[in-house]
Amino acid sequence: MAPATKGKAKKKWSKGKVKDKAVHTVILDKATNEKLQKDVQSYRLVTVAVLVDRLKINGSLARTALKDLEERGVIKKVVSHSAGNIYTRAVGGGD
Repeated sequence: MAPATKGKAKKKWSKGKVKDKAVHTVILDKATNEKLQKDVQSYRLVTVAVLVDRLKINGSLARTALKDLEERGVIKKVVSHSAGNIYTRAVGGGD
């Protein structure tokens, strides 16, 4: 039996893909806050994931920022769901 298995190569398993650890801000500093105030008004779709991706902030910080922006009337809620909320920019017309 030994000669029959001699020609087969053993399967080499890869370690898998390694994802880089994201380094996101956990405190809203002055520069990030100014960018948030200026840029959010131009976004048509505003979610936690959009803020995390574009501003490189933490998810909990993004949720808090969205609540604050909604209270001040900068954005308005379109969909409310347990998994997350979807917002859009508040246009000046009023419905």
